Formats: sequence, C-alpha cells, structure tokens
Amino acid sequence: MANATPNEPTPVKPPKPHARLEKWIWILIYGGLFLVILGIATGRTDAALGWSMAAPGGVVALVGVVLIYVRSRLNDKK
Repeated sequence: MANATPNEPTPVKPPKPHARLEKWIWILIYGGLFLVILGIATGRTDAALGWSMAAPGGVVALVGVVLIYVRSRLNDKK
C-alpha cells in the first residue's frame, strides 16, 4: 500500500438510528413465516396443533410487515 499512512484515521460510519427496529422487523417476519410453514406441515398429522402454530406465526409475520410501514414513517434526522 503506497498511499496508506500509518497515522491516518479510518473513516467512522454514523450509527444507524433505527438499526434495532430493522433487526426486529426481519426477525419477526422470518420467524413468523417459519411458524406458518411449520404449522402447515404439522397440520397434516394434527390439525389443531397445526392451526395453533400457523395462526400465531401469521400474526407475528404481519406485525413485522406493519413495522416496515412504521419504520418508513419515522424521521431519520436527529
């Protein structure tokens, strides 16, 4: 590296203000969809257990989708 100086500071990225919310959005969406799939697969052998897994999974995924809308309405400026 010919252009690098040893005491040159590395550029610091500004923190993302809503990073925790974005992380939870995707956890809820993927976790909910996983429960829906698991509920559908379980429903083939036990319908009541399958519905009791798929319905809350759908609600959890829907909460994640609603949080995407909420995130789009938040102001990024401090």
